[in-house]
Amino acid sequence: MKILTLLLEILIILGVTMKNIKAEKHHQRQKETNVTPQVSMNEVQHLLSHTLEQRKLSDVTNSTENLLEKKKQHEAKLRGIQNKDLPKRNTDHFNEQAKNNFTDEGEELFNMGIKTLQESKSQNQKTAAYMLFAKAADMGNLKAMEKMADALLFGNFGLQNITAAIQLYESLAKEGSSKAQNALGFLSSYGIGMKYDQAKALIYYTFGSAGGSLISQMILGYRYLSGINVLQNCEVALNYYKRVADYIADTLEKSEGIPVEKVRLTERPENLSSNSEILDWDIYQYYKFLAERGDIRIQVSLGQLHLVGRKGLDQDYSKALYYFLKAAKAGSANAMGFIGKMYLEGNAAAPQNNATAFKYFSMAANKGNAIGLHGLGLLYFYGKGVPMNYAEALKYFQKAAEKGWPNAQFQLGFMYYSGSGVWKDYKLAFKYFYLASQSGQPLAIYYLAKMYATGTGVLRSCRTAVELYKGVCELGHWAEKFLTAYFAYKHGDIDSSLVQYALLAEMGYEVAQSNSAFILESKKAKILEKEKMYSIAFLLWNRAAIQGNAFARVKIGDYHYYGYGTKKDYEAAASHYSTAANKYHNAQAMFNLAYMYEHGLGIAKDIHLARRLYDKAAQTSPDAHLPVFFATMKLETMSLLQYILVFNVTTRWNWLKLDKLLEPHWGLFVIALMIATLIFLLRNRHT
Repeated sequence: MKILTLLLEILIILGVTMKNIKAEKHHQRQKETNVTPQVSMNEVQHLLSHTLEQRKLSDVTNSTENLLEKKKQHEAKLRGIQNKDLPKRNTDHFNEQAKNNFTDEGEELFNMGIKTLQESKSQNQKTAAYMLFAKAADMGNLKAMEKMADALLFGNFGLQNITAAIQLYESLAKEGSSKAQNALGFLSSYGIGMKYDQAKALIYYTFGSAGGSLISQMILGYRYLSGINVLQNCEVALNYYKRVADYIADTLEKSEGIPVEKVRLTERPENLSSNSEILDWDIYQYYKFLAERGDIRIQVSLGQLHLVGRKGLDQDYSKALYYFLKAAKAGSANAMGFIGKMYLEGNAAAPQNNATAFKYFSMAANKGNAIGLHGLGLLYFYGKGVPMNYAEALKYFQKAAEKGWPNAQFQLGFMYYSGSGVWKDYKLAFKYFYLASQSGQPLAIYYLAKMYATGTGVLRSCRTAVELYKGVCELGHWAEKFLTAYFAYKHGDIDSSLVQYALLAEMGYEVAQSNSAFILESKKAKILEKEKMYSIAFLLWNRAAIQGNAFARVKIGDYHYYGYGTKKDYEAAASHYSTAANKYHNAQAMFNLAYMYEHGLGIAKDIHLARRLYDKAAQTSPDAHLPVFFATMKLETMSLLQYILVFNVTTRWNWLKLDKLLEPHWGLFVIALMIATLIFLLRNRHT
């Protein structure tokens, strides 16, 4: 109420003071941009809160001014008066000019923020970038507002404030921001800070897609592929995914895509802390030590990691070149090939130089190295530093492809696909694209999708084309959120981690779906009501299970068995366990299914099949040995007692009642019985 009262008071005097305030702020900002600020997160948050208040006032003021303007126009029409006041026009002109200068300064600050963020290597530099975004947003720059809204939503640098993010997004959506419409659709689809409304989410996504949001297009593609709140339609899904894949392929042709590590939170905690997808700092330091000691293999590996920024390490061309040069000096052909690649593409540490690239590629190729051979092929194919020669390019690509280098296999496929220096041959093109795709070469996957979508050289298959396009789309820059989400989770920022994983899950990433469900199931998140968490987790586990996640399939069985997020249904639970056991050979599913057969839960009781499944679970996973041992002990004890009492009907009836009474606790009962027996035997042995 205090805020609303303050806003009303400000609104009363706004018409008198607004121009003076803007002029003062304009001069102050000109001074600030010439001074390097000592940035703190408190300053960013303060400036951001001011921006939000200004946006609220602006909305109210604009609506008031529009009403007044309409009223004046109406009165002028009634009197037949046309306003031809020259001083008024001059004033309007100066105001418009000042507004344009204000806008230009906001754009300049935004661009400075982007540059600072791209070059940032420390937390302070990233914070400084967001300070620039906050200032640009304060000047009304829409792109800067989008950046700040994203920071508030995803919790960049501890800024998470869902309510404030929604306020900014709603304001931006009114001005046609496709990113804002996509964000509002995402929040509506989960009920985060907004009412859970799938229909509204679909509308927001549709408008976002129409406005050019690639994320909205990807989400709609996944929804039509899977039939989520829309009728399943492969052709519509193909159309959406193709739009995004075309953009990704265009960026990949300009520069090689950076693969992003996708850590599964469902792994056991002891493995998660030292996950193979992320390089621990201690291990990194050990590798550096080995590299300095002259370990060529480690030198090349560190060079590759820094070249593309993998395993949680920052992309650092200087470090990459440093390690490659050390390895090349020691005679590593791979290192020579990578140095050639760096000079061919050009970067801050190795400026583009075709002659230097040719030198290092030749050195590597002379040693029979596939990277060097492929590099020479590229130089001849594009005529860089040497005359364009398709025949020479073909020769080098073939040699590199024979050694299994996927990029060379793709280039051969492309030559046959486009008819560059050879006759078009779609069969051969398909062969080489397929070979390269088996190693995950993204452009090869893209062209395979294109061939399946159009029926070029292969029988047309919409489903196959969509699945392949989906794989290409998942290489987009948005996949970087996997790393930021993982580190947020690791550092205890659960809400920030959940929001990032949830967005990726909405886009169709299976790993993100299982990770989001895992976080929701833990009930550690605070941005959703606890009673909704199981139902949303159930939804996400189900989507991950459909995409082939065996662990998620078992989880769906558990949710049906215990009634989490859905009603209890033993038959459905047994069905999911059976799928996980038969299709994915999951030991946990076998154990659970054996238990259900043992007790006749949702399926006909079958002791022999239960025994077989228990044994199979133990054979499948060493971790299952102990639980299987106790389960089979209990099963055999029960069978023995029932056999002894088979002729005594009355006693048998009492036994069955006891069995039903102790059914949930039989495992504990048997364990206690075994411990008591062991104690008894040990005591007798000592006496």
